[in-house]
Amino acid sequence: MPRVVNIVGARPQFIKCFPVLRAGMAMNSQGASVEFDLLHTGQHYDHGMSKVFFEEMGMPEPDENLGIGSGSHGEQTGSMLARIEKYLLRNWPDWVVVYGDTNSTLAGALAAAKLHIPVAHVEAGLRSFNRGMPEEVNRVVADHLSELLFCPTAVAVRNLSAEGITKGVHAVGDVMYDALLHFGEAAEKHSKVLEDLSLAPDDYILVTLHRAANTDDERALRSIVTALGQAEDVRFVFPVHPRTKKAIEKAGIALPGNIRSTEPVGYLDMLQLEKNAEMIVTDSGGMQKEAYLFKVPCVTLRDETEWIETVEAGWNILVGTDTGRIVEAIATFKTNSDWPSFYGDGKAGEKIVSLLVEASR
Repeated sequence: MPRVVNIVGARPQFIKCFPVLRAGMAMNSQGASVEFDLLHTGQHYDHGMSKVFFEEMGMPEPDENLGIGSGSHGEQTGSMLARIEKYLLRNWPDWVVVYGDTNSTLAGALAAAKLHIPVAHVEAGLRSFNRGMPEEVNRVVADHLSELLFCPTAVAVRNLSAEGITKGVHAVGDVMYDALLHFGEAAEKHSKVLEDLSLAPDDYILVTLHRAANTDDERALRSIVTALGQAEDVRFVFPVHPRTKKAIEKAGIALPGNIRSTEPVGYLDMLQLEKNAEMIVTDSGGMQKEAYLFKVPCVTLRDETEWIETVEAGWNILVGTDTGRIVEAIATFKTNSDWPSFYGDGKAGEKIVSLLVEASR
């Protein structure tokens, strides 16, 4: 029986992993007999960033939670590397699957590769071409260590080809699109976040902010908050990431009155907030894509993006952290009427599991 260890640690990875686990369970119900283990590094560890996702999505509890927690990049990655290696030596799977671009991704890929356990990377081939981003380093290293590379878009396939990676590359579509299709209806039925926050559809702009380049740079953080305060007659809803909350408090920044801050919200609530927003202002990669899938204009607080197709299609604009550019984009950005489909057919999870099973034979 093939054994596959899925390594996750951060909020977006729980979402990306769900379609794969669901497809694996469905295949096993048809007699496939593949064992799917779930290893949680503990990179995101509080209830609002971790446990609530398992509860809402009906995901199985992790087979083990390493409880690594926060720390510097080197400290966190090193701790994960040592602990993941011990887990793999005890369980010795046929495949290790890593997701996205976090320190958990990097540590999982390194630990497996050093033990000569084949690695599969879900969301392979994404490139921002900014090596100053830790996420870019993580995804490049993971791709070059992987034997199976599951790409969400044609752009990702081309990026890998440009780096000489063509073997084991598969355009499967986007697992987050799978998850959005699966949970979109549930969010509509069960989420009460609009009522709880007294919001009406298209009557607010959703803000998320969490990347170290923006939160750990006080000048950038102040510039972003100032821009939001200068946006006239705009109501912002801002679920605050723990890292961002600490940075705001450390800098002594007071949020303007037009910003409604909240604790982090669960996946279903976030889907509802995204779907019903007039606009999304974010530095998140995944949220740029979800904005596109919901046909909501997106203003991205970065100078580059790994989801370049959303910009080229005219639904996303990159503004960096300059106050004037942010204010202007919020006031004037309009999307194209065209909406090309980039992210597959909603069956990426099934394709990934089929390819893993085939590669295990």
